[in-house]
Amino acid sequence: MTEFELFRQQYPFDLLSEEEFQDVFGKASVKDYSTNEFIFHEDQEDDSIDIHFMISGLAKNIMHRSNGRQLSVRFYYPGDLIGVMILLTSGEMRFSVQALEPIQTICFERESFLKIMSNNTQFSKVVMDGISHLMKSLYDEVKYKSSTTDEEDDRELYKKRADAYMEPPTFIHPQASIEKAARMLQQQKIEALIVSEDTRSMLGMIGYSEILKAYFENDHNNPVRAYMSEEAYEISEQEFIYDALSYLKHHPTEIIPVLHKDKVVGILRQSSFFTIKNSVYFDLTYKISNAASVEAVKPLSPIYNERFQQFVRSLIKDKMLAYDIAELMTNYNDRIHKQIVQIAEDEMIREGYGAPPVNYCFLVLGSEGRKEQAFSTDQDNAMIMADYDKSKHKKKIDAYFSIFSKKINDMLNECGYPYCTGGIMAKEEKWRKQTSEWHADIDQWISKMDAEEIRDFTIFMDFRPISGDYSLAYDLKKYVTKKVQKSLNLHQLLMKDTLRFRVPVQPFGRISGIGKKRTLNIKKSAIMQIVNAIRIYSMKYGIEEINTVNRLEALAEHERFHPRDVENAKTALHRLMLFRLQSNLDQLEEGDTLSNDLKLTPLKKEERRSLREALIIAKRLQQVLELSYNRNRVV
Repeated sequence: MTEFELFRQQYPFDLLSEEEFQDVFGKASVKDYSTNEFIFHEDQEDDSIDIHFMISGLAKNIMHRSNGRQLSVRFYYPGDLIGVMILLTSGEMRFSVQALEPIQTICFERESFLKIMSNNTQFSKVVMDGISHLMKSLYDEVKYKSSTTDEEDDRELYKKRADAYMEPPTFIHPQASIEKAARMLQQQKIEALIVSEDTRSMLGMIGYSEILKAYFENDHNNPVRAYMSEEAYEISEQEFIYDALSYLKHHPTEIIPVLHKDKVVGILRQSSFFTIKNSVYFDLTYKISNAASVEAVKPLSPIYNERFQQFVRSLIKDKMLAYDIAELMTNYNDRIHKQIVQIAEDEMIREGYGAPPVNYCFLVLGSEGRKEQAFSTDQDNAMIMADYDKSKHKKKIDAYFSIFSKKINDMLNECGYPYCTGGIMAKEEKWRKQTSEWHADIDQWISKMDAEEIRDFTIFMDFRPISGDYSLAYDLKKYVTKKVQKSLNLHQLLMKDTLRFRVPVQPFGRISGIGKKRTLNIKKSAIMQIVNAIRIYSMKYGIEEINTVNRLEALAEHERFHPRDVENAKTALHRLMLFRLQSNLDQLEEGDTLSNDLKLTPLKKEERRSLREALIIAKRLQQVLELSYNRNRVV
């Protein structure tokens, strides 16, 4: 107890009696945390959360959101109490607390602390006033940060297929009365209103349920702000219409706002489903999000689920662009990956390893990273962890992520995503690093890369965050983009590697097949020629986009590609991806091993012409790349 004597006169502990002070500090201990370590994590069970009093350092409060973003809603300074709010709200308020620099806390045994709070009115009031102030400001701050921390570049508002379902929003001012809101809903025959001060940014939503509550409480003259719902599910320009409607079908939300950055530009309603035939996707994604085990996820995987396969066939029949189908398939895979990561994390907790000790981000690479997936795919993934080298628990943290990442890779393999034959997986140390280690390795990679490593680097370049702290991935992407843009040697190596595989089309349009069955590896010999060429040009001009179509559009916007050439490349990509998808579906139907080999012999005349035209465009891109490569060699 002698180490705690100085706290007898420290506010608010000077409000405790001698007996209360002995009770609370008698079971207390001093805890040290290094930069990036969690004091506690939102996935911890309530009974494992204690109360901390900050002695020194700086920490932040993080709310983990379902879309992968992590929002810091406040900082903790010396003299702050940490953990009381979670215990007093019975877990309704869930968040993590992470050290921003080395910190020291006094850790109180929670039962004795809560007992003192129930007995000492003055002390309890001090603690509760602090919590009340935080609760009042919390939602405004979350809303503000979610609308101002979007680091993605400005781009097209929504996919073309979303345009058919979006309707104009109806706004109401937060100071307008509940009675006015009720009249507007009735007159305009809509389910909910967007609450906004400027008819642009959203403060919240108000629908019939909130209005009925106000009327039951005889509060219909009060302003809308008092009853509006502030935590609304929303979609941005990046999200896919099927994902948004999947949420709408299975959740009691009246409308889904559609946002461009922080501006509300439309809404989706329950009635949006009336014109949609394919509800298979909604049902399957709902089952994924509710799966609690690998055994529950596995039958929902694309290669095992016939309903999903038929759904993709229906999209092809409806003449949906193949690269849009590939994006939808990737989004579906994303849901499975995210659920697997969560299942693995829950298993770590059940087995006694606890929640992740520092922030991490699970990345998908290659075609999954670019959102260009087909059925024939293996795992390409990695992991970033926040720096913890200076932590005294370094070995323990190393061991945690080694076990955790192996669980994820093993579970994905069981669900139909085979292990990468090249070992590009998070369970391998090479692909699981702290932020500073990634920076150091990228520097060395770029300066000393040889032909052996270049293929790994091209897969890595197309990384995308899938689960965890997305800011770790965004920061790394900026770092990589700046580095590779300046490296002429790297550009040359990438060009040389791409030129190893020639597009198999002869000067007069004859397609070269391989073997007696005359097969063409549609991915390696055609699709990747376009993907690689566009990636190289994107790197050269500092474009951070990952998806090939988005890269093409960015190149056009930067006036590096002519719009006509962009459309030609997109057309070729669509046709080649379509052949790959159809071939995969045929292989699944016939029970064959999945591969990227396209059989040329059965192709009809029209199909052969379509393939030949796509290959000629890919060949042209390769020729442009070759000219650039040879010119740089001469220089």
